[in-house]
Amino acid sequence: MDGCCFVDEVNKAKCTFMAMTQRGVAPDVQSYNIMINGFCKSKMVDDALNLFKEIHHKNLVPNTIMHSTLIDGLCKSRRTSCALELLEKMQDRGQPANLITYNSLLYGMFKIQELDKALVLFSTMKDAGIHPNIYTYNILIDGLCKGGRLKKAQNIFQDLSVIGVHRNTWTYNVMINGLCKEGLVDEALALKSKMEENGCSPDIVTYETTIHALLQKGENDLALKHLHEIIARGLVKRQKNVK
Repeated sequence: MDGCCFVDEVNKAKCTFMAMTQRGVAPDVQSYNIMINGFCKSKMVDDALNLFKEIHHKNLVPNTIMHSTLIDGLCKSRRTSCALELLEKMQDRGQPANLITYNSLLYGMFKIQELDKALVLFSTMKDAGIHPNIYTYNILIDGLCKGGRLKKAQNIFQDLSVIGVHRNTWTYNVMINGLCKEGLVDEALALKSKMEENGCSPDIVTYETTIHALLQKGENDLALKHLHEIIARGLVKRQKNVK
């Protein structure tokens, strides 16, 4: 089943799962975890929910992994309210939410523009003794930038060095993208330079973001310079029409 789900053959995994039960082999929690994860990755969240409900009739206890997987699937399908209800039930059953659970919920909340609720959840997570990682902060900065709260995102970005969290390429990319969306192209380019000074190499996403912003601003020569730069770095293949 796990192998089928890994190669996106969730229907084959489902057949195997059903064959197990028909032959009298009772699926355990791990079997349900595999299937629920497979359904969620294939965007078959209702199937995952039905299977989750079935567990309670089998005298099996869902673990944190199962809850987190289902919460992630619900958030990615914009069903954040259902995910929050599941979080509450999870905690009522004595299953502690972990960092993965909270990261999924934060992502889901920002995706539907529930910025204030996301910030409250972020505080709740920290109060519960769960320490955010760089992935958490990337979700936070990206969500705030896309939600029109650039200043708040910049403050969090600056605080990362103070609290000892190492910024990665994604962190810089979301901040650069946020600056470009606000028309602050010079600030974005300055941050790109700072990024390299801090030992973090720009990737193709960094360049695509800055080149697009430069073209929108009418800075065609500088955009072309950046294009030559990404070719020189081997990030894209050289095109015949690039001179």
